[in-house]
Amino acid sequence: MSGKRLNCWEFKKCGREPGGTDSKGCNACIASVEARTDGVNSGKNGGRACWAIAGTECGGKIQGAFAQKIESCQICDFYFKVMDEEYPHYVSTKNIMPMLH
Repeated sequence: MSGKRLNCWEFKKCGREPGGTDSKGCNACIASVEARTDGVNSGKNGGRACWAIAGTECGGKIQGAFAQKIESCQICDFYFKVMDEEYPHYVSTKNIMPMLH
């Protein structure tokens, strides 16, 4: 598949990236600044690995620990988009998690 790969904040249009429309006066979402996953699934920082990152902000609230949020992430349209776009080189959650420890 060709074309620009969107990061989660671009796909969801949440504005929580550094300098984004909803980051004024607030911290940016951890996915947009998580440098340990930069480049994973062709994303910037954690932008295409957000489901594996604890404390992301999605749906207007902090999602918490991985174990608390993974069920909702695994049915997310963005999650499926990344898997589809990156196939067969998709970096899975089990390979992302060690990067975060």
